[in-house]
Amino acid sequence: MRTADFDYVLPPELIAQQPMPKRDESRLLVLTRPDGRIAHRKFRDLLEFLRAGDVLVLNNSRVIPARLRGVNAKSGGKFEIFLVEENAPNDWWCLMRPGKNARIGTQIVLCDANGQPATIGATVLEVNDEGHRRLQFSGTPDIRRELDALGEIPLPPYIERDHQRPEDKARYQTVFAQPAGSVAAPTAGLHFTEALLDEIRERGVEICFVTLHVGLGTFQPVKVETLAAHKMHEERFEVGERTVRLLSEAKSAGRRVIAVGTTSLRVLESVAAQNGGKPNVYNGKTNIFIFPPFQFRIVDALLTNFHLPCSTLLMLVSAFAAPGETRGREMVLSAYAEAIQERYRFFSYGDAMLVF
Repeated sequence: MRTADFDYVLPPELIAQQPMPKRDESRLLVLTRPDGRIAHRKFRDLLEFLRAGDVLVLNNSRVIPARLRGVNAKSGGKFEIFLVEENAPNDWWCLMRPGKNARIGTQIVLCDANGQPATIGATVLEVNDEGHRRLQFSGTPDIRRELDALGEIPLPPYIERDHQRPEDKARYQTVFAQPAGSVAAPTAGLHFTEALLDEIRERGVEICFVTLHVGLGTFQPVKVETLAAHKMHEERFEVGERTVRLLSEAKSAGRRVIAVGTTSLRVLESVAAQNGGKPNVYNGKTNIFIFPPFQFRIVDALLTNFHLPCSTLLMLVSAFAAPGETRGREMVLSAYAEAIQERYRFFSYGDAMLVF
């Protein structure tokens, strides 16, 4: 299939910015796979589509304040630094703006939240083929310890602000976030409150967690003409024993596994690909790229947000809409067209979609 097959036009006013809905107050578009039927509901109506014995799988990765500000130690020129991948303590691959001014050997002084110079510096060690800079931080045993004081939550690039708003720090984080490591939120999980999760448990639904630290691949556009030529960035993930036990019991009994978000789905199908289609304890990396046609081995239903045109996430949802076939693209783009007509909000702070 071609990248252009997954394009659509979105009116700018539907991009999810402010005011953002409160958790669990979003809208929910429900797409049933057998007949392509679409229903428009509220997010809290998700409860009606769950049944006792279902296993709901959420990604519990915590977003780190990965966006830093700094100045050139010699010229005073400003830099924006976006942490991408940790090589070792104080050794990170980063995106930098303006990149042309971040040559090898450039020394940078980081700034605090008020724009004042901090006691922490960085030196550009290397530039890779993608234009990312490798930075060596100094003045602290580990830059991770300083991120709460110096960093900002890395909102997606389509939310056009110079600085985050105070509410972003809490709202761009799931209520069940635990291990820190993501540079973008697993956005389907942003809709849930603790109270709603309790209601789901009371209905006899098992809730379990996987961890996938969302990386640069979330923002990476597909630049090649054909999907098969696209290379995904690797992302770290982990699946624990309790999750594997619940998944195994559910699959053996013919009960449903519901993935909350494309990240949770990618974890489960990555493990299945490694283990003959079965859940398994795992700690490693994945660069799985799911696009039509794809045969899913573990996931029976998907809760997700609405995604960017020509994105790998839209391609994944299209594959899930018709497993093993290519017609899911038409189903999903038709649902997106109706969502646009009904004025759904798209992207990170937007509304949700249930596909089953």
